Amino acid sequence: MATNKKKIFVTESMSNQGRALLHARDDIELVEFPNMISARDFEAKLKEHAPVHGVALGGTRFGETELDASKDMLVVTRIGVGFDAVDVPALSRRKVPLMVAGTANSPSVAEQALFMMLTLAKRAVEMHAIVRDDKWPSRLGMLPYDLFGKTVLIVGFGRIGTRTAKRCQAMEMNVLIFDPYKPAADIKAAGCEPVSDLDAALPRADFVSIHCPKNPETVGMFNAARLKLMKPTAYLINTARGGIVDEVALHDALVSGRLAGAGLDVFEQEPPPAGHKLFALPNVIMAPHVAGVTREAVDRMSEQTARNILSVLDGDPLRQNVINQDVLG
Repeated sequence: MATNKKKIFVTESMSNQGRALLHARDDIELVEFPNMISARDFEAKLKEHAPVHGVALGGTRFGETELDASKDMLVVTRIGVGFDAVDVPALSRRKVPLMVAGTANSPSVAEQALFMMLTLAKRAVEMHAIVRDDKWPSRLGMLPYDLFGKTVLIVGFGRIGTRTAKRCQAMEMNVLIFDPYKPAADIKAAGCEPVSDLDAALPRADFVSIHCPKNPETVGMFNAARLKLMKPTAYLINTARGGIVDEVALHDALVSGRLAGAGLDVFEQEPPPAGHKLFALPNVIMAPHVAGVTREAVDRMSEQTARNILSVLDGDPLRQNVINQDVLG
């Protein structure tokens, strides 16, 4: 029997709050798919349920093949803000908007960046081991550091970078901002110092925190040459995307003493392969790409994702969350 319902694919990680907004509509049918699904299985599932009119993605790739399988895609959304797994030009060619969750997870990522700075500076892992392993007398041989008065260089001054800057200011740090796409006046208005030359700014920084998107311009941005410009006492934090930092060069810098430590939430390959060289280093802390995936952030992102989908179905897209603005009339 024919139905006028719009079929929406949602990844299993969408929270109940987001689902409730979609379930409340009698013109929508939800189809769940696993977070970890192969490209072949995802394509087959889309074909099985076609026409599919909207999709809420986690990390699943989406492009020409998936558009063909969907038959009548109207909106592609991400329960997040990164979109390097989505073929944006393919969507634009078919006038399909790609939408992200706006500021929904930015407080969580900013908190994780600050947490990693504090964990490294306060030598939390070593301090824990001293107490656990009954090495109390050695505690004064590995003193922690203050964030107070230190200089942090934030790369990218978007939704997350701006919030990270505020948190660093609360720690009474000096905040430098490198973002060639943000007016210097806006950066100064936020109480930060704009820098136009990344290479010239790196030697000034005690901490570098990366908050830029992954694209051809930023892949390999922190290579061996750039890492050599950093202080040997400096720490590098990456909660943005794997591939922005050259992991081989980072390992070399860390083991040679050219860099004090690193905090990584993202990797070139995810999950990283067993026995990855960085795993064995005592001056590296790691997380499994969850900086923006706190309980609260998932609820906020899921709700925003649902509202994004509904805005398109109702003919009034939330423009501020559309990545490919060229598809809007």
